[in-house]
Amino acid sequence: MNRRPGLSARLKLTISYAALLLLAGAVLLAVVWVSLLRYVPDNDQGLLGIAPNRYLLVRMFAPAAATALAFLFVFGVLGGWLLAGRMLAPLTRIGDAARLAASGSLSHRVRLGGPADEFRELADVFDTMLERLESHVGEQQRFATNASHELRTPLAISQAILDVARTDPSYERGELIERLRTVNTRAIDLTEALLLLSRSDRRNFTRAPVDLSLIAEEAAETLLPLAEQRRITLDVTGEPAPAAGSAALLLRMVTNLVQNAIVHNLPTGGTVRVHTERRRYASVLWVENTGLPLRPELVPTLTEPFQRGTERVRTDEHAGVGLGLAIVHSVVRAHDGMLELAPRPAGGLVATIRLPARR
Repeated sequence: MNRRPGLSARLKLTISYAALLLLAGAVLLAVVWVSLLRYVPDNDQGLLGIAPNRYLLVRMFAPAAATALAFLFVFGVLGGWLLAGRMLAPLTRIGDAARLAASGSLSHRVRLGGPADEFRELADVFDTMLERLESHVGEQQRFATNASHELRTPLAISQAILDVARTDPSYERGELIERLRTVNTRAIDLTEALLLLSRSDRRNFTRAPVDLSLIAEEAAETLLPLAEQRRITLDVTGEPAPAAGSAALLLRMVTNLVQNAIVHNLPTGGTVRVHTERRRYASVLWVENTGLPLRPELVPTLTEPFQRGTERVRTDEHAGVGLGLAIVHSVVRAHDGMLELAPRPAGGLVATIRLPARR
């Protein structure tokens, strides 16, 4: 942004300090004049018949006063310049860090020492902002790299299938179409998941009254054939849990959770429980499933994009694109809620979602 040139903050503070000091000196001299010199008689005899008179005192006082004011001005300019520089030094450090951040170096921190004053608070807030920005940019870069790789994989597979079919005249046409259809379906699912994740991250949706219990029932009804196919018992219980948000996004959130609980379960005979309830300030939904035991250090990584939890049991036809829990986490965050994942001692996972309750 182009702006007209102006005085620096240091020069403005210097002028202010010098002007204030000069004004104080002038007021002090005026007090001396009013308090002393005006009572000296202005005649040849002077005070009590003793010289000097007011005229002579003024002639002696004026040069000394002018010298004193000149000294105060010079002292005010020099002292104000040094004092302003010392006071603005933290802002200079913050400005240097901001320029480094603008050039792409987000690892630099101000780390201002000293007592807890306004400058220290500003520096700490700036450091916190840089830390979050660095984390966010790193996350976005990793996401872009992983997304590019994931989107490239179906295209590469399609290209390989077509190359084989072109060089091999005996390649069966029906098999070719089916394999291309499978690869294309995966690419479409991945693209839709990325669009949904982007939409929830931007919070580009209209909030409306919703009931998590109804959403849970709808998601369970949709996924009931999958649960029956894997011989998994799907149980939905609870009470109305009113909240505010996007019904479509919340439905996708619950669907992902329930599908994740069905797919990453025991090979057969497992259970999935979905429960909703309303608490004082939050509407709670939790999904619990059986399965093999999970290592505690694995659980925090499950919400990262394209982290499929390779140690969890699943079938190949429902391997997914690695964005299920990432979408859940993004939707919960967009609705100002909290997502907690905890491994069950007997095996499996418990996912708890808390959204602000709608009164």
